[in-house]
Amino acid sequence: MPDAAPTASRVLVVEDEPALAELVRSYLHHAGYAVRVVGTGPDALEAARVQEPDVVVLDLGLPGLDGIEVCRRLRTFSDCYVLMLTARTDELDTLIGLSVGADDYVTKPFRPRELLARIQVLLRRPREHGPDERSPGEGDPARAEEPARVVGALSVDVPGRQAKLDGRPVELTRTEFDLLAALTSRPGLAWSRRQLIDDVWDSAWVGDEHLVDVHVAHLRRKLGDDPANARYVVTVRGIGYRLGLG
Repeated sequence: MPDAAPTASRVLVVEDEPALAELVRSYLHHAGYAVRVVGTGPDALEAARVQEPDVVVLDLGLPGLDGIEVCRRLRTFSDCYVLMLTARTDELDTLIGLSVGADDYVTKPFRPRELLARIQVLLRRPREHGPDERSPGEGDPARAEEPARVVGALSVDVPGRQAKLDGRPVELTRTEFDLLAALTSRPGLAWSRRQLIDDVWDSAWVGDEHLVDVHVAHLRRKLGDDPANARYVVTVRGIGYRLGLG
């Protein structure tokens, strides 16, 4: 079996079912990714520190530490994309998983092709450091010089991927920041959930569009935004969301 290219994106698969783990590993390997597989929560954290993966495919039910706690700890030292796998269809599990920093989720049973498509969508999104390790805006001077977008007390530096509220940095996940960047890019537009998915995830993304609502809820919480009297992310009934006036 040929080795992955040296510049291949790194995927860490955290799955305690050996047959499923091997299936996912084989499928991703043949797609050209550098894949490592571990089966416990503690091993996942250790591997993530050593490998510095681009994407972590993270099972929710794991020995040692469950996927929720692994994701929570992972977010203290890594901004890799996290795709959760869950055999549970309970909405609460999804909400908790996304609340600790997961970017997307897939419910078991799933087809390897679906998982691969979700990973490809994540890797097409903007990154602070992509596979070629370029800096934000490198190769695009106009984008690098883009001024911060200011809405009331909120400042959004898109090239630097930093948001500040009253001059203090706001710690956002990649998905939360990308949603905020989309909304501030066209302040007068009422964005539908599908439009936000196309802009933030990818037009190829397929799944429950209410995923947007969960990430918006976390974004609002971090901005101290009251949904009933929103300053920054305003609900447009029957459509989706638009940027507030601050």
